[in-house]
Amino acid sequence: MKLHKILSALVCATAVFGISAQNAPRYIFYFIGDGMGLNPVMTAQAYNRDVLKNPDPLLMMQFPVASWAMTYSASAPITDSAAAGTALSTGHKTRNGMVGMTPDSVAVNSIARDFKDAGYGVGIITSVGADDATPAAFYAHAPYRKLYYDIDLQAARSGYDFIAGAGLGGLKDKEGRPTDIPAVMAENGVQMVWGADGIEKINSDKVILLGDSVRTWNIGYTIDSIPGALNLPLMTRTAMKHLDRVAPDRFFLMVEGGNIDHALHANDGGAAIKEILNFNQALREAYDFYTEHPDETLIVVTADHDTGGMSHVRSKTSFPNPLSVFDYQKVSKEGFSDYCKGLLDRTEPYGWDDMRLYLGENLGLFNQIPVSDEAEEALRTAFHNTFDMRNTADQKTLYASFNSFAVEVFRLLNEAAGTIFTTTAHSGNLVPVFAIGAGADEFRHPNNNTDLPRIISGIANRHD
Repeated sequence: MKLHKILSALVCATAVFGISAQNAPRYIFYFIGDGMGLNPVMTAQAYNRDVLKNPDPLLMMQFPVASWAMTYSASAPITDSAAAGTALSTGHKTRNGMVGMTPDSVAVNSIARDFKDAGYGVGIITSVGADDATPAAFYAHAPYRKLYYDIDLQAARSGYDFIAGAGLGGLKDKEGRPTDIPAVMAENGVQMVWGADGIEKINSDKVILLGDSVRTWNIGYTIDSIPGALNLPLMTRTAMKHLDRVAPDRFFLMVEGGNIDHALHANDGGAAIKEILNFNQALREAYDFYTEHPDETLIVVTADHDTGGMSHVRSKTSFPNPLSVFDYQKVSKEGFSDYCKGLLDRTEPYGWDDMRLYLGENLGLFNQIPVSDEAEEALRTAFHNTFDMRNTADQKTLYASFNSFAVEVFRLLNEAAGTIFTTTAHSGNLVPVFAIGAGADEFRHPNNNTDLPRIISGIANRHD
């Protein structure tokens, strides 16, 4: 009789406190590849397998749970990053352009906010602006994603332990004058540090790590190998170290590979692949932590939307592994476009032979990658129109503008590699969902993007 009463009491306690036979994770990692639809992942895996000769698939593809998610917003079948970030952070659909709000402008908490209020350490990091749409959706509420000053004020007052990104759009006003954001950060006990060298200066419990004051929109592409620049694996490692110090018992970390989206908007296949591999390396940092705490850790990987409508198709070249042409690419399309803009500003003569040499050394064209006479003539015509006639219609994308010569160069490069794009914008294609660790089975079914934060929250609250 006594045993029966004891068991009944335990059952009641379980019902009241939500205790489950399966423990909740203490450490939660949420990886979001911006623009990283299913096809970009598969193209990166093809490069990983056929060019790098790795016997194992990309780490995310080795996770025991692999599913997909839909991404439409409340206002359109094709979402933007603000609405998608809000869905992934709060579990609510909203209108494109809105951050942390429902379509009728009601503020809704993100899971990061809920975790912080419940005593977790919280980190939010990205390879693009720290106040860009996706990271902002985890700490801010704004009717428009580009209200950077207001969003930065909310970052300062969030109480989060670690925020990192390329820069902050609210550090200057519309006239380019400095704002009081650094002072507000200091008032709220947030230490601002800059660049990889600034990591060693961290001595506060609340930190915001930024790249530099020039490239506020992203930390630079992996393929450009910018000396001393922050990179996503380093940022992830730094955030984990910090969270383990200030909140060793439990923490939540969101990691966004924002540069994947920038490269896909540019239709830069080589840069996009290298960014996905870089994202995979950042994921490795969390996975190594998981192997030490397998029963206490959950890792979820997804994307906010697909960008570019990228596909890997049969190449017209004779390369056994066509994607290997990207091994000769040493500069991103954005970096090459900046190089071209610099040429347009200089007074020294710069002819086709000079450009042909540059293309061979930095993109492999003509040297390792054959270029037909017809294709070379098209390049020469585009070069003449751009640099001699100064008559070119730019290709405008969300984050950059490319002259017709740069567009033609990278069209040839993509054609040789067998990578094609259907748009420079977002698409409605499905995005992947990978998961491993405590509660990962909950993601096995097809998902809507709003399902993911709700599932994460449910798993985390099993015994709270």
